[in-house]
Order: sequence, then C-alpha cells, then structure tokens
Amino acid sequence: MLEDIGYYCVDNLPASMLGTLTDRVSKDLHPEFQQVAVSIDARNISEDLEKFPDIFASLDESRIDRQIIFLDADDNTLLKRFSETRRKHPLSSEKLGLMEAIKRERELLSPIISLANLTIDTSTLSLHQLRDIIKNRVARHDAKGMAVQFQSFGFKYGVPVDADIVFDVRCLPNPYWIINLRGLNGMHKDVIDYLDSQQEVTEMYDDIRDYLERWLPRFEANNRSYITIAIGCTGGHHRSVYLCEKLKAHFSNKKINVQVRHKEIR
Repeated sequence: MLEDIGYYCVDNLPASMLGTLTDRVSKDLHPEFQQVAVSIDARNISEDLEKFPDIFASLDESRIDRQIIFLDADDNTLLKRFSETRRKHPLSSEKLGLMEAIKRERELLSPIISLANLTIDTSTLSLHQLRDIIKNRVARHDAKGMAVQFQSFGFKYGVPVDADIVFDVRCLPNPYWIINLRGLNGMHKDVIDYLDSQQEVTEMYDDIRDYLERWLPRFEANNRSYITIAIGCTGGHHRSVYLCEKLKAHFSNKKINVQVRHKEIR
C-alpha cells in the first residue's frame, strides 16, 4: 500500500542501520526519499531489538518526522494464519514449536510495541480492510496534526485492543428492541431520528463531545500523532455507530483530521 502511494520501502532493515538510513534520507534531495517506510520484525538481530528504544531516540527529530506503526494479532489468529499458509515461523525450530515461537516473538518486539504511535489489531481484518486502514490512517495522515479515529464496536465481540479511549453506551435506549429498526444501523435515517429524540442519548453525546474537546488538545500537545476513540454498545450496529458518525461530523467541522470505522458493520 505504501509503495503504491510513493513510499520508498525497506523490508527488515537491521535496526542498527536506521541511523545511517536517516542520515542518507535527510541529505538526499531525490523525491523517492521524501517518504520512507522500514519494516522490522522478529527476523531482526536480537541485540538490535533490545536496543531499539535507544536507536529510535537517537534519530534526529529536527531532520525527520518519525512514526512507529505496529501491526498486531491475537495468538489464535496467528496460529490459524501459519497453518493456512503453511509458512514457517522465523523463530520456530525442532526445539521451539509454533506457539512458543509466537510468544518469543512478542518478547523480542516488546521494546517496539511500547513506543508505537499507532497499533493496528489485524485479527479480524481482511487484506483489503487492512490496506484501507493503512491508506486512511497512515497515508493520509498530516504530520502537523493528530489523526483521530472514532471506532464503533460491539461489547459482545470484545473491546478493540488498539483503542486508546473507550466509551460504553450500553445504558442508552436500544433501537434493536424496535422491530422496524432492528435490521438497520446507526447510519440509517430512521435510527438517527429515533436516537435524536432520546434525551439520554443527547446528554451522552454532549458529555463525550465536551470531554474530547477539552482533552484532545492535551493529547496532541503530548506529541500524540494518532488516537483511537472506541464507542461500544451491545452489538455495535446502532447506538455506537450513531454516536461515532455524529462525533465525526462535529470534529471534522473543526478541521481536525478525523476518520471513522465501524468494526461490526461489513
């Protein structure tokens, strides 16, 4: 995805060479070096992974804008992917099984996880959905401002692991119990009209909006480049979708880089 939009991409560069690459990029005037993406995974030199926080801190922020995007997935999903693709885990061996290799991988990459500006949980994503997220969250991100994503979800399916702030709106009136609204979602006019008419929904929206208006600038001032605000109801189809869309409209008018994703709506 990044190559398609003009990034110069390097696969699994030894982490110790990031400083050398940065020096080259910051001095080179060729257009292809204006945007560079480097992937680092468990195949890297273990000592370099352990020293990654120091290596990353040594990169000159005055010359480059640097971000860490971490792609994650739960253990069961990783097991399934390796089984389906019949690919060998880079850390597995006769003495180290697949599950143990995955756990070891998490240990090796923990110094990078702790520094990530954005974590994307790919467990339930298709390849095309992941490409869309990279395109919308990374490729379109303005380095001069924080990117805000509102994400609706259903608590019955679990809280998104990549959420920075979570709001629970299951206490609000549920359109699911109205037969003619059950098969719709929070973007349909009939559902919007119903929720607009509920005083508790208006109060919840006002409280979330006021909270974010006060605290989003503080997050941005703390050098946050991305923030994911998850809003959950029971199934992730009505109340959470409605509120995410309404908040997106409000903050988009303030010229904030806003995106929305409805996790349970395909």
